[in-house]
Amino acid sequence: MTTSDTTPVAHQWPDVAAVWRWHFYAGLFCIPFVIWLSLTGSLYVFKPQIEALIDAPYDTLPRSGPDLAPSAWVTAALATVPGARIDALEVPPTATSAPRVLLRRNGDLVRVYVHPETAVVLKVVNEDDRLMKQIAFLHGKLGVGDPGSWLVETAACWTLVMLLTGVYLWWPRTRAGLAGVLMPRLTAGQRTFWRDLHAVTGIWICLLAAFLILSGLPWAKNWGGYLKEVRQLTGTTDGPQDWSTGRAGERRARMEADAGGHAAHAPDQGTSPMALKAQALDRLVPEVAALGLASPVLVSPPTQKTPAWTIRSEAQNRTLRSTFSYDPVTLELIGQRHFADRHPIDRIVGVGISAHEGQLFGWPNQMLSLLAASGLLLLSTSAIVLWWRRRPQGTLGAPAPRAAPRLAAGLFIIVAVLGVLFPLFGASLLAILALERTLLQRCEASRTWLGLHSRERGKGYSVLSSHKP
Repeated sequence: MTTSDTTPVAHQWPDVAAVWRWHFYAGLFCIPFVIWLSLTGSLYVFKPQIEALIDAPYDTLPRSGPDLAPSAWVTAALATVPGARIDALEVPPTATSAPRVLLRRNGDLVRVYVHPETAVVLKVVNEDDRLMKQIAFLHGKLGVGDPGSWLVETAACWTLVMLLTGVYLWWPRTRAGLAGVLMPRLTAGQRTFWRDLHAVTGIWICLLAAFLILSGLPWAKNWGGYLKEVRQLTGTTDGPQDWSTGRAGERRARMEADAGGHAAHAPDQGTSPMALKAQALDRLVPEVAALGLASPVLVSPPTQKTPAWTIRSEAQNRTLRSTFSYDPVTLELIGQRHFADRHPIDRIVGVGISAHEGQLFGWPNQMLSLLAASGLLLLSTSAIVLWWRRRPQGTLGAPAPRAAPRLAAGLFIIVAVLGVLFPLFGASLLAILALERTLLQRCEASRTWLGLHSRERGKGYSVLSSHKP
């Protein structure tokens, strides 16, 4: 539409050309990460089944007599790992299961499988070396620690941008537009098939994908720490959070516990601390069955940070978790805390994490997570095919900018809010704009390759919008 034959009207945002370019560049950055996270995440949602398969030899032990006292299991484990301290005893979930003793040593957590009848050590493994721990490390941190977490978090934020812009671009404006958006046109040719496959998949899985991204952010090193600081400033912190933001934090907490030692016991007992712990274990472990907690159930001795014996569930479905505290001397129950007793923020995050891991409502949750991951893989694959088929030789193939829209206040507000909610998104956006201003716009070859020229000869445009820089 024009006011005359020669003067174009400046369109208000959102302008389709600008949104298309955001979608293209967001996808260009995100797709490798989306593929990686979808593959590793698909494996991780089946953690219970995979670990049950790995631990099957230690959960189907032949039995011929009564169990030894739990303290004998811990003693055998400590003898196998010199210099270690007990972190917790994982109570056998069935009569044929081996108890697992978790030991701390130099910041590491070591899992020792012990035969319940003979106290023979069956297996010793570092927690971080277990298969599903490795998959989680590859999934959330790309196997490289904190830098990987920052990359994953940045990609997650830009994937939200990719999803939002994709929905805007493909959402049907009329009933006639339902074909190719809500359902594919299977007989309209190969090019239309790939286009429809991309659009239809994106429309149907966008909410699931957005949920997976948002529910995974509390684990991220930067965003998880950001949430923790905000909660401290707003006074919404309510005890220790039951999710981690990385191996480094877990290791640091264990080393602090080792440095602090265990809480002091009554000075007039006339018994060594180890003997006291053994007596307490032998009294507390039999009580676990009566509590009806979801497996795995851990019994932990007092520490300076937690000066009480605790029996707690570490179920992946966090809504089933409960903690019972016992006096370190009398072993009387002195407190209990269930999921419903936690702060609303902890409950919201806990439900999100449980659903993210595929454990909130059993196998249907796993199937839903697998569907979302498969949809993201299909979305990424179809995007690659579409890009490869349409890209001109010698250029990146970015959508060409059109008439320049006015910068709307709505766009600025949306981007500002996203930048505050997701700091790495805001920082990466500023970095891209700075790079464009200082380097990309100064090089003719890069401008041409990135598609920073409009179809009108000589007019330069921005990577992230259709307006002139």
